[in-house]
Amino acid sequence: MAKKKTTEAAPAEKAQTQYEAMFLLPASAAAEVDASIKTVTGIIERHGGKILVIKKWDERKLMYEMKKQKRGLYVITYFTAPGEAIAGIERDVNLSEDILRVLVTDASHLNKEEMESVEPQPIQPREERSWDRPPMGMGDDGGRRGRFDRGDRPDRSEAPAGAGRE
Repeated sequence: MAKKKTTEAAPAEKAQTQYEAMFLLPASAAAEVDASIKTVTGIIERHGGKILVIKKWDERKLMYEMKKQKRGLYVITYFTAPGEAIAGIERDVNLSEDILRVLVTDASHLNKEEMESVEPQPIQPREERSWDRPPMGMGDDGGRRGRFDRGDRPDRSEAPAGAGRE
C-alpha cells in the first residue's frame, strides 16, 4: 500500500480582533509609569497581542478598597489579539501582584484617531438623590424611631380598667 503524500500548509494566521483593556494598578505604580506600561505590554504580547495604543489614563481614588489599595493608576490599552488570548491575559492579571484588575472589551468600532484621543472625564460631584435623604419629618435618624418613641405613647396608668388590648 502506497503512502499518500500530504502537503502541509503553513498554519493559518488566527483571526485578530481589536480590543480595549483598562488595567488598574496600585497607586505606587504612578511613580514608575514606564515600568507599569512595560508590565502591561508584556502581558498582552505574551499572549500574541499587538499593541496599537497604550497610555497612562488617570490616577484616581477608588470607589472601594481593593487589595488594601485606596487609590489606583489606570492604564488604557488598545490592541489586537486572537479571541482565546483574552482568557490568558485575565489569568495573568489575577496572578500578578502588580495589577489589581483588568477589564477587556471589544473595540472594533474605534479607529486609530479615536483611540489616541481618549482622555479621562473629570470627576463630577455626586448628586444628592431623594432616596439618600431621610424621609421628611423623621429627623437625622432616617426614620428608624417609631412614632411612640417621640413621647407620643399614651400613659397606661390613665387608661380605663377594661381598655388596653383589642
